[in-house]
Amino acid sequence: MTRYIINNSSDAYGKPIYLKGNITVQGAKNSALPLIAAAVLSDSEVELYNCPEIADVENMMKIFSSLGGRTERIGDNVRLKMEDMRSHEIKSELAGELRSSVFMLGSVLARAGAAKVAYPGGCDIGLRPIDIHLKALREMGVRIREEYGYLLCDATNAHGAEVTLDYPSVGATENVMLLAAGIRGSTVIHNAAREPEIEDLGNFLSMLGAAVEGAGTQIIKIEGTDKARGAKFRVMPDRIALGTYMIAAAVCGGEVTLSAARPEHVFSLIGKLRESGAEVDYNSDSVSVRADGRPKAVGIVETGTYPGFPTDLQAPFSVLAAVSEGSTVIVENIFETRFKHLAELTKMGVSVKVKGRVAVFEGVRTLSAAQVQAMDLRGGAALMLAGLKARGTTVVENGLHIERGYAAPEKVLNALGASVTKVRNK
Repeated sequence: MTRYIINNSSDAYGKPIYLKGNITVQGAKNSALPLIAAAVLSDSEVELYNCPEIADVENMMKIFSSLGGRTERIGDNVRLKMEDMRSHEIKSELAGELRSSVFMLGSVLARAGAAKVAYPGGCDIGLRPIDIHLKALREMGVRIREEYGYLLCDATNAHGAEVTLDYPSVGATENVMLLAAGIRGSTVIHNAAREPEIEDLGNFLSMLGAAVEGAGTQIIKIEGTDKARGAKFRVMPDRIALGTYMIAAAVCGGEVTLSAARPEHVFSLIGKLRESGAEVDYNSDSVSVRADGRPKAVGIVETGTYPGFPTDLQAPFSVLAAVSEGSTVIVENIFETRFKHLAELTKMGVSVKVKGRVAVFEGVRTLSAAQVQAMDLRGGAALMLAGLKARGTTVVENGLHIERGYAAPEKVLNALGASVTKVRNK
């Protein structure tokens, strides 16, 4: 069990101290996970630079090892080698820890011709059905049946195909890309997800020997190979971690510069922060946020697929909405149960009404410290941000959720002048 203890530092007059300083953005969780899955395709060594030290990546590496691969971490770099694949099964005790274990399905099918995969776990933020994945894989000739909580898949007759996704699902797009890259033939994905992590995966698969065109657009073309080679690749910066710390600066006030960033990935957030009164400047690889005084309400925020406002930043942004002057409406269009953190925020004095996928905030000037529970990854991050603003000492329980996606968040925030302690109970 992990908890984060956040002390709101104040000067002699009770005025919260602003966040101030420079930090480096970690590698992207949502890119690293499918890249590790892609390493299954090659029997040569793959090295990933800037691979974040977070729980989800460590769990993905455990799955890679369970299939017969070798893994080694040296700081932020990871070495992977699937020279001798001994298993095509992802067991329930591993899949249950990680929703992204489903990404392994496409690459395991391409490499082994079969897969036995337990239904994935991870954050409880909605149904997130994998029907879109399975329908697409069936269109590529994969035979799939369900038995006792496992998916039993046979890719003996897998082939390239023209696949149209019913919804631009990131996971389904990645799974089709992974299978298509590892078998001979041509595949075209229509209505593909356009997230930057898709482009990262496409670039990596091209380095492994597949020919990938259009990754990051709605139509992706892939010419596969059954002779994938090794590669060295740098994981893109994490746009959600970047956005979370940008929001922290706007919530608390201060001057924060984030380097090793890709500002073009968070333009939707930059627009909202500027509406709130924050000054946001950026260049090709850094973002600076300056905020002073109480933020202004931004009216309405609706989550959407990229390049819309990210659902993963909805929870952190709700803290900014909670302390802004005026009313803010947040509409969650992606996941139907992603407001669980709001019940915890109300313990800290947040004024919010929720109906279905809509949350209406009446901004309050101050928050009160409390003991709260992280229900999921991004909701847990939101509670940490609220703790930075709340007077007193806030304790965020179930910190393991936060560790799934943020590398040492206590060190990052303390580097900006916060006082955050991580406590791990035995």
